[in-house]
Amino acid sequence: MPSRSTRSVDPLDDDDYPAYTMGRAAEMLGTTPGFLRALGEHRLITPLRSEGGHRRYSRYQLRIAARARELVDQGTSIEAACRIVILEDQLEEAQRINQQLRSQDSEPRPKATV
Repeated sequence: MPSRSTRSVDPLDDDDYPAYTMGRAAEMLGTTPGFLRALGEHRLITPLRSEGGHRRYSRYQLRIAARARELVDQGTSIEAACRIVILEDQLEEAQRINQQLRSQDSEPRPKATV
């Protein structure tokens, strides 16, 4: 799963900035607003709400939704697709942490003086 960016000065450069309306997000993904609502019901993505109560999606959320759509298009049920994407994300995070820990273990340590 693509990594999330760190916060930047311009909100539109931020992967987590909720820049896309439900209609625009569905159009970009080639799906329906109902599909995006279903992803929310299965707790794969939780859109932020505008002051008027409209759903807004970030680029990061759209990448997650696109992966779920890939799986659904291949015949996976939406519930299973959401679970797969969640597990893929957890695996990626565990691998990242594992790599960090391995990097720390391979750093030379100062020798103790007696």
